[in-house]
Amino acid sequence: MTTTAPPPTTNPFAAPLRLDSLFGSDAVQGFGVDAELLRFPFVDVVEVDAPDRDVAATPYFMQSAPTAAPKVDVDAHQREPFLEPGRGSFDAQAIRREFPILQERVHGKRLVWLDNAATTQKPRAVIDRISTFYERENSNIHRAAHTLAARATEAYESARETTRRFLNAPSAKEIIFVRGATEGINLIAQSWGRRNVNAGDEVVVTWLEHHANIVPWQMLCAEKGARLRAAPVDDRGQIILEEYEKLLGPKTRLVALPQVSNALGTVTPAKEMIEMAHRHGARVLLDGAQSVSHMRVDVQQLDCDFFVFSGHKVFAPTGIGAVFGKSAVLDAMPPWQGGGNMIQDVTFERTVYQPPPARFEAGTGNIADAAGLGAALDWLTRVGLENVERHEHELLVYATQQLSTVPGLQIIGTAAEKAGVVSFVLAGHSTADVAAYLDREGIAVRGGHHCAQPILRRFGLESTVRASFAPYNLCEDVDALTTALLKLQGGGAWSR
Repeated sequence: MTTTAPPPTTNPFAAPLRLDSLFGSDAVQGFGVDAELLRFPFVDVVEVDAPDRDVAATPYFMQSAPTAAPKVDVDAHQREPFLEPGRGSFDAQAIRREFPILQERVHGKRLVWLDNAATTQKPRAVIDRISTFYERENSNIHRAAHTLAARATEAYESARETTRRFLNAPSAKEIIFVRGATEGINLIAQSWGRRNVNAGDEVVVTWLEHHANIVPWQMLCAEKGARLRAAPVDDRGQIILEEYEKLLGPKTRLVALPQVSNALGTVTPAKEMIEMAHRHGARVLLDGAQSVSHMRVDVQQLDCDFFVFSGHKVFAPTGIGAVFGKSAVLDAMPPWQGGGNMIQDVTFERTVYQPPPARFEAGTGNIADAAGLGAALDWLTRVGLENVERHEHELLVYATQQLSTVPGLQIIGTAAEKAGVVSFVLAGHSTADVAAYLDREGIAVRGGHHCAQPILRRFGLESTVRASFAPYNLCEDVDALTTALLKLQGGGAWSR
């Protein structure tokens, strides 16, 4: 017999709950951090010199489009009632109808997609935009005077401007298209890092990092003879700011931190941490892969030097993402790859490079998926990030309450400020078996280390089950998850 409580019947956004009220403010006493868990494999090796490269500062060239690209018909999507008329409450059912894949059935069951931290599904507006590109606009960009080249160039550069607006960056010249957050971090490490990090310098990260924000810095530190240091977290998965600040000093060249933890959902005090780093003269990279789909991001208000995110985490295609970098910082950075599109002039003796952003976009870019990214950001802007944040917070609170009824279930990461992620373990079952069992019930979650092994090992674990939310999720999705877990526990051992 299911013991789940019914969904809220009143407006859940009138008085948002804090997770403090569920877990208690005294969950951590003296942070309770074991000294052994604070150790990190710092790197101390001989520096490898990297030669400086000549970078010419010349006006950025953007070909004007002689023929405008055809407009994509998105009126139907704009009219979709995301907010219920006359009520002001968020209508997740209307959102769901925008996602064709959510009509799929898995093992004969309704698909419950709770693996959004791994990748989000794509709305019809994005699918249609990509189709329109290939049907009516497909060409290379910036290189020809014919009509389709002009259309493709407009599609690509319009997406750059949309990304600028979405992040509130001062200029589109500060937006670089990459394959995703991982490539963006590597770009910064290979370009800015090689020029600015030297032997004896320090790079500071946190225990909350995805591997993509650890490994590139380890590689750089190994090459340059620098040291990688990590800020610890408390028993709730929150960064210990006092310990973080102790790591900062005259040797700190860069701080790289997540805005939201992909493994625990912890929302970091990013603005405060950026201010602390700047007081010590360090640059700051903010990893926004897990934040852009959950909350409004304003890079000017945050004052980060770099911001990276992946399109597929924010309802856009895979293989596209963006880097924001402050103009003064990007202007001083050398290219990290060579090829077409990023040059102004080439002889056998020397090359003159384009200024940013073209300097960092060697070769043919992912033009169609850049257009898809622009469509996704426009779609999310129409839905309203404030609406999304409130809806997902209510789902998080509801899920936390419901999952607490499952015997033997322990939630890992109980920070006061969390995005829509619930990471847990279930007594008597491996995370792989839990994820496989849920799949048989039509429920998609992620079981594993989430490419974040250091933070899970901080809690003495190698893996967790992770359920993560998006605006198309419903309270009934949470009920389906809870019911399946109760069934699994009540049924005892289960084998695939």
